[in-house]
Amino acid sequence: MKKLALLLTFLMFGFAFVACDGADETTTTETTTAQENTTTAEPIEVQGVTDDTIYVGNTAATSGAYAGIGVPFNEGIKAVFKEINDAGGIGGRTIEFLTYDDGFDAATGKTYTETLIYEDEIFALVGHFGTPTVGATLDIIQEVGIPMVYAATGINALYFQESPMNPVMAVQPIYLTDGRIMAARAVKEAVYGDNGDDQLPGDAKIGVVYTNDDVGSSLKEGIETEAEILGKTDDFIYQSVTSGSFNTAMTMLQASGVSAVLLAMNQEPFGYALTSMSNLGFNVPVFSSYVNADVTVVDHYRYNEDRPIYVNAWVDVFSEEGAADVQDFVATISQADLDEETKTAYYGNSFAIAGYIAATVFVEGLQRVEDSGEELTWENYIAAMEEAPIDIPMGGIVDFSGGKRWGIASMSLLKYYLGDDPATEDVVETDFEDFVKAREIETLEEIESK
Repeated sequence: MKKLALLLTFLMFGFAFVACDGADETTTTETTTAQENTTTAEPIEVQGVTDDTIYVGNTAATSGAYAGIGVPFNEGIKAVFKEINDAGGIGGRTIEFLTYDDGFDAATGKTYTETLIYEDEIFALVGHFGTPTVGATLDIIQEVGIPMVYAATGINALYFQESPMNPVMAVQPIYLTDGRIMAARAVKEAVYGDNGDDQLPGDAKIGVVYTNDDVGSSLKEGIETEAEILGKTDDFIYQSVTSGSFNTAMTMLQASGVSAVLLAMNQEPFGYALTSMSNLGFNVPVFSSYVNADVTVVDHYRYNEDRPIYVNAWVDVFSEEGAADVQDFVATISQADLDEETKTAYYGNSFAIAGYIAATVFVEGLQRVEDSGEELTWENYIAAMEEAPIDIPMGGIVDFSGGKRWGIASMSLLKYYLGDDPATEDVVETDFEDFVKAREIETLEEIESK
């Protein structure tokens, strides 16, 4: 169980690193040579499909500073496709995966994305990797109409409230959705009071502290959206922070009498914010993003039960179904074209799991088209993805129906725990700390209806 908990924590905050704004400036050697192609073309009806093969691809960082993310991510994708191909493919067609090394550079990623679309003529982009490349290519993807399944970033440019037949199909939670769930949980959850059984008073004020960067601003946008939907716009008080202004922001919120604080930021400032609240004796519940489910940024010596810490989570390996999904992942990796040492290392690797999820969701669309008896075209594939929600391994669902492009909009709620190690029989203080599940995975609609 402890191993599963560590896996959960790693997976929840690992992709915050992929989504950072800066590109790796390390000189890289591309795995495949390609000429720049900036040609614009009319939307393509179908490509990348033959009688026996479906061609897909991505561009990812497989050398340089981000190789530790890009390599296992791609191997997770490859492992799923190998398993499918070994079983005879989809409708008799095997899946061939083409990938280029973009070194986490936007210009290089754009060039290789164009190469995949216009020269390699792939059917779909699977596991579109990292903020630089994703941000530089979304316009091309939408202009051409090529399906893009799973983006390894949470930038808000991936979010579309209602956009039927949009080829951009993000899976990983988008910061805007993450922020919406943070706000909905704070307003709707019964997590207050001595026993955690009281809801926030209807007229209570909620403080929001956000950083002026991509993560903070994106989460804030989601919080503002949800506050408006819940009819509580006037009840939210916002404070922007820089590295030296946490105490000022917290002092102002404390003086305003807020009943909860939402921390819209990533791990490092999250730790600073918690320290500031401790210094000021500012004890109200804290809610934050899934990227902050990291016990290493919580100073347990400063933790106070009157200031409980809650974070979102988009995977659940604690449930019976989640644990079974983990075993399915391990079985898939065990058959990959990798040496035994690498396979063993990947069994608990969050980025390999993310690639596994990306490929699994993509294959679901292929299988839906095959089961329908329709021709495999871009239009039919996107329509099939919009037919019904898709189960996410180790997670909830992603729902593209009605043109929703929110990424995963169903999350569980975790609560920081400090105390005796539940795996230890002796009742002694062990300073065991972890994020434990406080609420099951629920959709935004389910949370809003409470």
